[in-house]
Amino acid sequence: MARLPRLVLPGALYHLIQRGNNRAPIVVDDVDRKAYLDALRESARLHDLHVHAYALMDNHVHLLVTPMREDSLARAMQTLGRRYVIAFNRRHARSGTLWEGRFRTALIEAPAYFMDLLRYVEQQPLRSGLCEEAADYPWSSAAHHLGRRRDPLVHEHAGYWALGNTPFEREAKYRLAMAALLPAARLETVRRHVHSGWPLLSAEAAKTFELTQQRPSAPRKRGRPLQPVPHAQNNDSDPI
Repeated sequence: MARLPRLVLPGALYHLIQRGNNRAPIVVDDVDRKAYLDALRESARLHDLHVHAYALMDNHVHLLVTPMREDSLARAMQTLGRRYVIAFNRRHARSGTLWEGRFRTALIEAPAYFMDLLRYVEQQPLRSGLCEEAADYPWSSAAHHLGRRRDPLVHEHAGYWALGNTPFEREAKYRLAMAALLPAARLETVRRHVHSGWPLLSAEAAKTFELTQQRPSAPRKRGRPLQPVPHAQNNDSDPI
């Protein structure tokens, strides 16, 4: 099946992942990490892209975002690429592309799956063994949501605000949620969607999506559809 064109719905929640070419590093040191996040913040501001969560790893980055316009995602990532990659190449005396193809996106139903995706993104360093607590990793948004620091890159999502009426309540409730890793079954579901690019939707939302967008919400089963078996004609000599 041919790859469907990227669908960007303004105001909808998306997970985005971008990897280094051949899994090579996209950051080498903290100077690069700061430069990447500065470029992301400016690109998001210019193109109306709300960044709700991020985890910048050595050879890839996870983002949880809401594009406010149809072109927000493409233009923000294009601007980020120009600004960051040129500076990275110059600093490290290299040339050519930094990315492994185009970035991957998956539409996420909110609020149904927002908390799963927030934990998925912000627990990336934990799962990789880079820290003992998510808030200790300085290159993700976890410290912001857990009340350790204010991050100017983060635009808090309504799903996070629903955790409580005050910052203290929200941070305390999220701290409880982050005390354990995302359960294995839910982690597998999230991974399957964010890596394939298929929307992560409830059954009801999937029906609405297919009706309104006129496109499938999940891959079709391979092979020809089963044909109905023709009914036998009535015959008195046939056994009952």
